[in-house]
This record gives sequence, C-alpha cells and structure tokens, in this order.
Amino acid sequence: MAHGDITHIDIPVSNMEAATEFYGTLFGWQISEPPGFEGYPMWSTPNGVGSGGLAPRSEDFTQPRSYIEVDSIEVTLALIIKHGGTVLVEKSEIDETSWWAAFADPDGNAVGLYEGVTNMD
Repeated sequence: MAHGDITHIDIPVSNMEAATEFYGTLFGWQISEPPGFEGYPMWSTPNGVGSGGLAPRSEDFTQPRSYIEVDSIEVTLALIIKHGGTVLVEKSEIDETSWWAAFADPDGNAVGLYEGVTNMD
C-alpha cells in the first residue's frame, strides 16, 4: 500500500451482535474476530477492497473513522500540528508490526493514521 491510501474504516457501534448482523446481512460483508482481536470484529467487503472494524462506541468515538496509511506517524503528526490540526490519540501499538493514531483536521473531523511494517527482513 502506498503512502496516503485509505486502509481501514472503523464504525462505532453500541451493540456488536446487532451491528454484525446488520452489516453482514445488508451488504454481504464477511465479519469475524481474528485471533488477538477478540471483541473487535473486522469486516471485509465482497470484492475485498474495503475493510475495517466494528469498534465500541464511546463519548470520544461517535462517527466512522477512516485510517490513512503513512510512512511515519511521528512525522505526520508533527505536520498535522504545523498545519492547524490537533492530535486526538498519540501513536499506539496495534501489534509488533503496526501502529495507529488519530487527529482532528482544522474543521474538527477525526481521522486515523496507520503505520505498518511491510517487509520484515
């Protein structure tokens, strides 16, 4: 995946079972909880292009959030601040090869960042 690609979309839900049934039935999404991600069902679209997760709704997470892949979360967050955005969530580990963060753009839109190691040589 190239720098700047939309790589993942989280949808906040208050009832995981109902949301899984809703999206799976309506759109034919394959939804499952991969090992290590219990309580966080991940979905993929029938054509395999779209993917994301169903995440617990919270006071700070009320709208779907797209994640943009970047080469460096640290560098990107510094540029976001320089250009009028704010950091919502600092760089956080997903697993030993990937991280995420979140920011608000100058209009207040929450957007996520994703950084992953693509080659483990």
